[in-house]
Amino acid sequence: MQTYIAFLRGINVSGQKLIKMEVLRTILMELPIQNCNTYIQSGNIIFKSLLTNTSELENLITNAIEKHFGFQVPVLILTLQELQKSSLQNPFQKLEDPTQPYVTFLSDIPENTSINTFKAIDFKEDRFFITNKTMYIIYANPGGNSKLTNAIIERKLKVRATTRNWKTVNKLIELMLNL
Repeated sequence: MQTYIAFLRGINVSGQKLIKMEVLRTILMELPIQNCNTYIQSGNIIFKSLLTNTSELENLITNAIEKHFGFQVPVLILTLQELQKSSLQNPFQKLEDPTQPYVTFLSDIPENTSINTFKAIDFKEDRFFITNKTMYIIYANPGGNSKLTNAIIERKLKVRATTRNWKTVNKLIELMLNL
């Protein structure tokens, strides 16, 4: 049985797309998943499943949320191994701020032309590094004040994206290892 993390994008932010985690766990237990746990209110679901097709799992979760809550939520699923690999590949190790860098998980590897277009954008003092399906971001100021947003990332790189801070990524790995 494989351990997975499902990242939900854009829920419980500024009163939009409100989902209570206890309700979410209940509806997801009707799917072919086990040991469903959530971490904080931003849509991190840790679970086990015999299914190995992450696209199928993403669709099952997306459809269950839409059926129960009445709106669509982008879902991105990684295995424990993929999450650990993203942690090991962090090019910005040993920063004073435990939340930095922020890690943006991408649905696909962006095309080189899209990456080149993205790199040409002036994000002021914010820095980023893209490798495969992961982007690492250092925000010079709070992320909410940056032009380097999920919306820009998705539009320019032509992929789905969701972002978590470094502290959350490490906590999720810990939780997945103990599931």
